[in-house]
Amino acid sequence: MKCPYCSSNNDRVVDSRESKEGLTIRRRRECLSCQRRFTSYEQIEDIPYLVIKSDGTRQEFSRKKLLSGLLKACEKRPVGVKQLDEIVDTAEALLHQAKDREIPTSEIGALLMEKLRSLDPIAFVRFASVYRQFEDVGAFMEEVRALVEEKG
Repeated sequence: MKCPYCSSNNDRVVDSRESKEGLTIRRRRECLSCQRRFTSYEQIEDIPYLVIKSDGTRQEFSRKKLLSGLLKACEKRPVGVKQLDEIVDTAEALLHQAKDREIPTSEIGALLMEKLRSLDPIAFVRFASVYRQFEDVGAFMEEVRALVEEKG
């Protein structure tokens, strides 16, 4: 590490400590040229996960945005936030398994709809109406009929 005082590249680590969460390591260093001490911080580089939207653009994955969409679909429904958190955890795990840290939104949407279908049919229909962007009432009714037939 380059000394901030004399710019020498020759130092030794005097003390190392982890942060409370273990995400950062604080190192106390001593320059072997000028004998002055300085502190450096080391942390893992955060590489963002990306979702590939239907138009081909890429956007950083947002757990908050995903949970917000589920909360809207489940508004005034007997679905707990903990259940929705578990669904988001599953979606996030799917993203972590992707080898190139990217995943199409269609895969995430399909997973969310599958989970909502078994959790709450009304929330599923609400989410599907936004996610699938039904062109007309007929397409919407077709989805509802399929859901009724599945339950009946």
